[in-house]
Parts: sequence; C-alpha cells; structure tokens
Amino acid sequence: MTYVMTGLHGDLARYEAMLCEIKFSKKDVLFLLGDIVDYGEEAAHLLVKISMCENVYPIAGEHDFLAFRMLTGFERILSTGGTPDPDFAAEMTAWAMDGGNATLTGYRALDKDMREGVLDYLSEFSLYEELEVKGKNYLLVHAGIRDFSPDKALDDYAPEDFFDVPAGQKYDTDSIVVVGHAPTASGKIEREGNLVRLGCGLRESATLACLCLETGEEFYI
Repeated sequence: MTYVMTGLHGDLARYEAMLCEIKFSKKDVLFLLGDIVDYGEEAAHLLVKISMCENVYPIAGEHDFLAFRMLTGFERILSTGGTPDPDFAAEMTAWAMDGGNATLTGYRALDKDMREGVLDYLSEFSLYEELEVKGKNYLLVHAGIRDFSPDKALDDYAPEDFFDVPAGQKYDTDSIVVVGHAPTASGKIEREGNLVRLGCGLRESATLACLCLETGEEFYI
C-alpha cells in the first residue's frame, strides 16, 4: 500500500503509533509531506529513524528546508571556531524561537557521524513527488505550488514556491494534488476537486492523519 502523512514536527512516538495503526511493512511505501522537524523534542531522532527506512520518502517542508541551512551553518561555525555574522545569528535566533531549538538541541546530542548523516539526509529531501497508484496520477507537495501552471516544469519552480502558497490556489492538472502544511478547518483530511489536504498537523492539534492512496482509507492518531 501507498501511504501519505504530514506535519510530524518531531513527534516520534506518534509517528511510530501511526505505523502500528496502518500495519506498515516493508511491502508498503510512505511519503512524508514535510515539516518533519522542529517543535518536538525528538526531531533529530525522528530524522535518524526515517533515514534508515528505504520505503519512506521525505518531501521538504519549510521547517526541514530551514533546519538544513541552520544546522549546516552551525557546523561551519563549529569547524572554523569563528563567530556567526550578525545576519546569520539573527536568523538562527528566530529559527530557534519558532520551534528550531528542539531540533538543534537534539542534533547537538548526536555524535559526529550521526550529525553528518542527518545533514546528508536533509540535503536529499525532494520538493515534490509524482506517482501513479491504481491508474490515478498523484502530485505530492508540502503546501502546494504557488502560481501553478501546467505549462511550467516542476523543476523550474523555486523552493519557496512549494512553501509559501496562497489559499485557494488552483491546479489545472489531471493529477490529484496532495498537500499538507496548513491545518484543515475540520481537523480531518479534506478533499476539494483534485486537491487533497492532509494538514491536521501535530503542531496545531493533537491529531496525526494518514491517507492510503489505494483505498482512500483515513487513519488518525
């Protein structure tokens, strides 16, 4: 089976509970639609865990994208023994206050090899995934695609176009577009035309949602 979930925000326990709920096995595939890190105290350990699963595919959210840049800069400062420039220091402080402190604290507790592995893993996060399941085409992204045009190649969009997406963005495509990021009004998975919103989100609520693409079955923890 093919599963999709989003917005884990460092909640390793809830993630593992969902894997048990869906009876996830090596025969299944799971796509994570971003915002894996920040806020939750186990963000770094969650990254380590999913990095060891060949059938789990992460898609970058803005928190993951920023964490990679902040942690890379942090390692550069450690290696040179220098002091951060004021702009980076201000950005690091803002990130730490917006959930990044939990990620940084967990990251610093890892040994050198594990830290390198986490950075390598974050660097490989894709911005989107396209797949076909039971004859239906799916486009999986974090928040959507700003100013989407069917005539524009997905690789031509900037990373920010997948993170900062206006409400009501339409998708003129035959694919079913599955997004996370923003919490749904109902607190459940919502469908509108060819758009599926998964963003129940552990930051905004106590609910983690998961969708099976083959069956349409919804799971909540």
